[in-house]
Amino acid sequence: MPTLLGIPFDANSSFLRGPSRAPAKIREALRSDASNSWSESGVDIGASGAYTDTGDLQLLDSKQKVAEDFAAIEGAIQNLLASGAQPISLGGDHSITYPILKAFSRHFPALTMVHFDAHPDLYDQFEGDRFSHACPFARIMEERLAKRLVQIGIRTLTQHQREQGAKFGVEIVQMSQLPAFDRLKLQGPVYISFDVDVLDPAFAPGVSHREPGGMSVREAIAYLHAIEGEIVGADIVEYNSDQDLAGVTATVTAKILKEILGKMIVTNR
Repeated sequence: MPTLLGIPFDANSSFLRGPSRAPAKIREALRSDASNSWSESGVDIGASGAYTDTGDLQLLDSKQKVAEDFAAIEGAIQNLLASGAQPISLGGDHSITYPILKAFSRHFPALTMVHFDAHPDLYDQFEGDRFSHACPFARIMEERLAKRLVQIGIRTLTQHQREQGAKFGVEIVQMSQLPAFDRLKLQGPVYISFDVDVLDPAFAPGVSHREPGGMSVREAIAYLHAIEGEIVGADIVEYNSDQDLAGVTATVTAKILKEILGKMIVTNR
């Protein structure tokens, strides 16, 4: 069963902090009476037993305590997976995907990741930090925590990250290369990592690193619905309510969560 887990951690953010406050904001928007609980895939996620919510992890969220927090994240995901749950983690900055995948890799050695983002997050290190939110996919791929990584919506490639992508065999689909629905015809277990800044800031201003030229909400939903394979887990990261305008990004993020939940339920019936 899909199971929400809040991960209020942003100690590895490189520019602005704030994503640690996102889980509560996302839940509030998801449960708002401003919209109903039906996803576009025809699933009422508000129905009894559609998903569960285990609340938020209690983390230190300190640069000096990253190792302890990462161990706590990995352990929590491991426990959920061992119980048969399908974790959907609400971040938090994108560095949390690394300890999450350390747990997933033990259960799904042939995992394919579909990563939505403006940034490839493939730096070997960023500002001297190998665990920055700009680096998780370098750690994931060098430790072979996923068999395949498909990135959608990228529009900030540096030469270093191009080289990293080639080194690790990452399938990078830049915004300029869309549409690319064929890249989502996947087999086996699939994990979705959705960074809110894949969306154009006109639709989602509440992020730390606004990057114009991104996806519309409609495009993002279309690509989520196009994913084939068994979706076994997901994370939604980098929503920063401090940067939001009138709660627009909270509403958009809740919509993305609703569609991921609906897609998981339909796919895994």
